[in-house]
Amino acid sequence: MLTIPITAFVTLVIILVIANLSSGEKKIEHKIDRLYASDDPQFLRSMGLLLGPPVVSGNRFEMLLNGEHIFPSMLEGIRSASKTITFETFIYWSGEIGEQIAHALADKAREGVAVHVLLDWVGSSKMDKRYLNMLHDAGAQVIQYHKPHWTGLGRMNDRTHRKLLVIDGHIGFTGGVGIAPEWTGHAQDEKHWRDTHFRVAGPVVGHMQAVFMDNWVKATGNVLHGPDYFPEVEGVGDGLAHMFSSSPSGGSDDMQLMYLMAITAATRSIHLASAYFVPDKLTINAIVEAARRGVKVQIITPGKRIDTHTVREASRACWGDMLRAGVEMFEYQPTMFHCKLLVVDEYLVSVGSTNFDSRSFKLNDEANLNIYDRDFAKLQTATFADDIRQSRQVTLDAWLRRPFSEKLIEKFASLLDAQL
Repeated sequence: MLTIPITAFVTLVIILVIANLSSGEKKIEHKIDRLYASDDPQFLRSMGLLLGPPVVSGNRFEMLLNGEHIFPSMLEGIRSASKTITFETFIYWSGEIGEQIAHALADKAREGVAVHVLLDWVGSSKMDKRYLNMLHDAGAQVIQYHKPHWTGLGRMNDRTHRKLLVIDGHIGFTGGVGIAPEWTGHAQDEKHWRDTHFRVAGPVVGHMQAVFMDNWVKATGNVLHGPDYFPEVEGVGDGLAHMFSSSPSGGSDDMQLMYLMAITAATRSIHLASAYFVPDKLTINAIVEAARRGVKVQIITPGKRIDTHTVREASRACWGDMLRAGVEMFEYQPTMFHCKLLVVDEYLVSVGSTNFDSRSFKLNDEANLNIYDRDFAKLQTATFADDIRQSRQVTLDAWLRRPFSEKLIEKFASLLDAQL
C-alpha cells in the first residue's frame, strides 16, 4: 500500500532537482549578423549598450604575469587600503599565499578598514578554517556564496567564478588567478601554473565595485554604498574600458554574447587564450566564419598538464571544423595554462574570470573587463606570442590521426559539455 506514496514522493523529489538545476531563461540560438567591423564606432557603442555599463575613459592598466608579480601587487593593494576592501573569488585554498592574504585582510580589519570577503562555497572547500576564524575575529565580513540548503538545491551549481579585488574604490584587480599554491611562482614547473592578472586604476574601478555589489546584495541583502565604496575617481590615463557581469539569475548569456559580437566584428586577428575551451556549436560557427573571411585565429589551450582532463578531451573533440577552416590551435606544454584572454584586431582586450565553455556562459557568475586600447592590446599579443613559443601546434592531420581510444574518450567527455 505504501508503494504509490513512495513512488509519488520520489517522483516529486526528481522533479524538484531538475527544476532547480534548470534555468528558465531563453538562450542565444541564432548567429550574430556581421553588421560592422571592430574599428567602426558602432562596435564600441553596441558593446557598451548591450553588455552593461557604457565604456568610460581615463583608465590605466597594468598586466601582472604569474604569481610572482600578481600576489605582491595584490598584497600591496590590500595593505594600502584606508577605508574599504571588497574581495570576491572562486578558488581559495590552504597554503602560504592563502595565509598571507588572510593575515593582510585581518590586519586591515583590525585597523578599522571595512573588509568584505565573498568566497564561493565550492571553490573555498579546501580553505583552512583558521583563515575564516581569523577574519571573523578581526571584524571582517566573510560570506561563503551558495552554501547548500534544501530550499535551493540548484544554487550550488551556480558558482561565483568572479575574481575581483577593489581597494578604496580606486584600485581594482581582476583576471584568472585563484588563491592557492598552484598560482605562486613564475610557471617554472608543472606545480606552478601560468596565469595573468590585471591591476586597474581609473573610473572603470567603479564598474568593478558594482559587479562585486551584485553578488554581495544577493548573498547578504545588505547594500554597501557611499563615497567609501564609490568615490569620485579622476582619470589617470587614456584607456577606454567597461566591466560587466553575467549570472544565471540575470543575463546568463551576456558573456557568450560578448564573445560572439567580438568574434563577428573581427577583421584581421583573434588571439584567444583559454584554460577551459569547450565552445558550443554556435560559437564554433562564429570562429569558423571569421577564419573563412580571412581573420587570423590563434587559440592556446592547456596541453596534457591540465587539472581537469575531461575538459581537455571534450575540447579536442570539437576542433575539427575549426582546424579545417584554418584556425591555429596550440597546446601549452610546460604547465597548466590558466589564462583567460581575448584580443581582437589588436584593439579589444577582454580579461576576467570567464572560461570559453558552457559552465561560464550559462551556469557561473562571471565578470570580464573589456579594454579598448591599441597599445595595451599589442602588449597582450606580444605576451600571447611568448606563450605560443612554449606551445605545441595541433594540425588538422595530427588531430585526424589521434588514436581511436582518444577519440572514444573525447566523445564520451563531450556529452558533459553543458556542465564543463
